[in-house]
Amino acid sequence: MKEQTVLICGGGIGGLAAALVLARQGYRVEVFEQSDAFREIGAGIQIGPNAFRMFEHLGLTRAIDHVAYYPGNLCMRDVRTGEVVTRVPVSATAQGTYGYPYGVIYRVDLHSVLLEACAAQPSVGLYTHAKLERFAQDGDGVTVTLADGRKFQGAALIGADGLWSAVRQEIVADGAPRVSGHVAYRAVLPASEVPKHLFSPDVVLWGGEKTHLVHYPLRRGELFNLVAVFHSSLYEEGWNVFGDPHELHERFADAVGPVRELLGKIETWKMWVLCDREPVKNWSQGRVTLLGDAAHPMLQYLAQGACMAIEDAVVLGAALERAHGDFAGAFLEYQRVRCLRTARVQLTSRFYGDIYHASGVTRELRNQLFQSGTESAGFAGLKWLYEGVDPNSVFA
Repeated sequence: MKEQTVLICGGGIGGLAAALVLARQGYRVEVFEQSDAFREIGAGIQIGPNAFRMFEHLGLTRAIDHVAYYPGNLCMRDVRTGEVVTRVPVSATAQGTYGYPYGVIYRVDLHSVLLEACAAQPSVGLYTHAKLERFAQDGDGVTVTLADGRKFQGAALIGADGLWSAVRQEIVADGAPRVSGHVAYRAVLPASEVPKHLFSPDVVLWGGEKTHLVHYPLRRGELFNLVAVFHSSLYEEGWNVFGDPHELHERFADAVGPVRELLGKIETWKMWVLCDREPVKNWSQGRVTLLGDAAHPMLQYLAQGACMAIEDAVVLGAALERAHGDFAGAFLEYQRVRCLRTARVQLTSRFYGDIYHASGVTRELRNQLFQSGTESAGFAGLKWLYEGVDPNSVFA
């Protein structure tokens, strides 16, 4: 059975993680990337202990460790007063509580680790300029037709083609994603260009009314990542659009000095609009299933988009191992054990956005509760998430 071919639409983090898992299980894998190269947009992402557990399972711990950065603390400050809302000693807490670290990584570096691992697998085919036009399935397999007319046949198809997934529209047919009303401006600086009084070795989030700024070092401390989020009706779809510095500075006009000074260090910002979708219970149809953002796109407030995609890949592989060639059955089992966990992340991410952007009495209550040290807030309240999944017992 393992000589069968699995087709994957999408060459991002989730698609490559799935390709690696299935290739190591003996499948032939064809990965289709619609752009002219396998690449990721340059921005930092946070990686929780649940993802490091998956890296260990995939044998990627050393490669990830070479490019990751491990902050000492997660810190939240009030963007208007500068007061510390909460500080979590994450380096000690994560390792001690969950057995795995909490790290941050340049999205480009994470993608490169997965791409190199896939390229080392002789059974993985990587295709660029390969935009999916349509697919059809029958009892024997799936046929994918690309926009340039090329056709590929496989035993199954995995849609890992992101927020605007074409595969999803054939299965779920829920139209455009839900626009949150917020946009994110991102930039990465050489750490040497950040003044010492503005540099922090921690992950720092400055929360404010309908705005927040988060910053942290990347790539072993060589880079400095900044992401500013604020309410806006001015946006363009996509991940590689230039933002408007005037609107950015206007939204943060009431921020404390260090925040405004940090924002002033950036001349060019890339922008993307924040979207998600309502959770769904079914994202499979016969020999076709979804993975990552195609299945359960989420807002970035829990920093779990990439983590959930990698978990998906590992659990999907475990489902296929149990199914002995029954792809349709495996896909149903895979979504059964994933749908509530990923839905919880989707909905909790929205809630955390409200916490970060609170104003008025809600803001005062947030600060009081977080500063009391008696509430299971932030990192301490997310044990259900960071404990992760065990691929050896997830179907037990």
